Amino acid sequence: MTRLLPLIFILLSACATVSVPSSGPVAGPAQTTQTPQTKPIDPEIQRQAARAARQFVQVVQTVEPVAERECRKAVGRGNCDFQIVVDDRPDQAPNAFQTVDRFGRPILAFNLALITSVRNADELAFIMGHEAAHHILKHLERTRETATYGAVVLSGIAALGGADPETVRNAEQLGAAIGARSFSKEFELEADRLGTVIAAKSGYDPIRGSEFFTRIPDPGNEFLGTHPPNAARRQTVRDAAAAM
Repeated sequence: MTRLLPLIFILLSACATVSVPSSGPVAGPAQTTQTPQTKPIDPEIQRQAARAARQFVQVVQTVEPVAERECRKAVGRGNCDFQIVVDDRPDQAPNAFQTVDRFGRPILAFNLALITSVRNADELAFIMGHEAAHHILKHLERTRETATYGAVVLSGIAALGGADPETVRNAEQLGAAIGARSFSKEFELEADRLGTVIAAKSGYDPIRGSEFFTRIPDPGNEFLGTHPPNAARRQTVRDAAAAM
């Protein structure tokens, strides 16, 4: 089951600006009261917002059941009831992520900037499949484990070396950060592979969807970077699609 915010209202209201009158009296012998004026929404922006909302709802309704089936095949009786939420804050960079609530229910979150920035339903379906794959592959749990191992190892080395308590704490924090990032690139590629399968089984073209990577900044292949190069991700999608 999914939970969706009223997207058309959110997308349309996010495009509107309101002129707020100044408070206090107007200088001069006569005082006049100004009433707030709402700036009309550009009709084309309104149509684009409506299209984006309809596309998002359609992709959610198509992809979520497939992601849930793939999840139940992989984790059995684990929590596979994906909840889809929308961050309606304006002026945010395009973003989507996966997390869980306090009951362990998987949450796939998308903000308005991402919903309106995709060029087609294939891109949105691939991104949704990718985020669902993070949960199916237990990447959050695995990241916490590697962060814990890193924290224990580095702080232990510092303690054995006779470091003071503050240095040990700093080493623990550094170890956790290194541990959390050790498999980050690998996890992203794993999610790309399974996301390709989910998108394809939902009736979308994941190769066309992966063209989203051509428009976002390329992280390169930095040491302990969180994401692999965009070219590697597109190749992973092509390989996964061919393997199907």
